[in-house]
Amino acid sequence: MNTINYNSIEFLLSANAKSQFPMDSGAEVAFGGRSNAGKSSALNTIAGIHRLARTSKTPGRTQLINFFGLDSQRRLVDLPGYGFAKVPDAIKKHWERLLNDYLAERQSLKGIILLVDIRHPLKPLDWQMIEWSLHHELPLHILLTKADKLKYGAIKQTVMEVERALAADKATITVQAFSSFTKLGVDEVHEKLNEWLTP
Repeated sequence: MNTINYNSIEFLLSANAKSQFPMDSGAEVAFGGRSNAGKSSALNTIAGIHRLARTSKTPGRTQLINFFGLDSQRRLVDLPGYGFAKVPDAIKKHWERLLNDYLAERQSLKGIILLVDIRHPLKPLDWQMIEWSLHHELPLHILLTKADKLKYGAIKQTVMEVERALAADKATITVQAFSSFTKLGVDEVHEKLNEWLTP
C-alpha cells in the first residue's frame, strides 16, 4: 500500500453548487458531523497543518463543501456541519440540497469520516448520516472527538457502547476515540484513510 503524505495537502476549492465540484475521478473521503463536533480541528490535526481548515468558536462556520487535494487523484472533503448553526431556514435547505447532491451522486467518494463528540454520542442527526451511508453501501468511520475531555476508562467505555449500538453493521462501520488536543488516534485515522484512498 502506498503511503500518503498528509502534510502535502492543499486547498483546492469551495463549492456552493454541484456544478462547482471538481472532476469526479480518483478517490476522496468526506468528513461530516455536527457543527460542534470539532471537525475543522480534526482535519487540521490529521493533515498536520495548523490552519488548513478554519476553526471557530462559533459552530457552523463551514457553509460550503471544501475540497483539499492530497495529490492529483486523492482528496479530503470538508462537508458543512449540521444541527447547530444559527442560520435562516432557506440557507439550511440549500445546505441540505448541496449535501444530497454530493453524497448521493459522487462516484469518487470512497468513505465517510463521521465526527461525533464523545461526550454526546450518536444523536438523531448522527443516525441520519449512519443510515444514509448504510443505504448507499458506503463505509463509515466514526471519530469520537474531544476524547481529552474524558478519563481513559470513560473513553474505553464510550467506544464500547457505540460499537455495541452499531454491532449489526460492524462490517461497514468502525469506531475510534480521537483528540485534536492530544493527537490521540491520529495514526489510526491515517490507516483508515490509506485503506480507502489507495487502489
